[in-house]
Amino acid sequence: MLNKKESDNATRASIKKEMAKPRMAKSERTAELNLDTERVPGQARTTLPGSVHKIIASLRTTQPEKAQIAVAGGDHQPRDIRIENTFADGNGNEVRLKKGTHVEVTVTAKRKK
Repeated sequence: MLNKKESDNATRASIKKEMAKPRMAKSERTAELNLDTERVPGQARTTLPGSVHKIIASLRTTQPEKAQIAVAGGDHQPRDIRIENTFADGNGNEVRLKKGTHVEVTVTAKRKK
């Protein structure tokens, strides 16, 4: 573990290294990142744990039932989302969620154009 003086010296060294780089505008840095072939830009996403809170039957036979999922996020209160309860497994067979099933919910953000 670094003591206080070593930590301060390490911080100063990293600042000196950063200051030695030429200054550039944010748009230029973004263009540089877009040209980097090793960097693979992806969509912003996060995966949160959750559980099926309840199954809501449809009032009409033409509409599928919905599953209400309680997602445990960073807040103190869980968030509930409702999605159609129609899924397919790896073989293409229709499957449905059941009450109490633990799930992982992945939220993906679209990139701005």
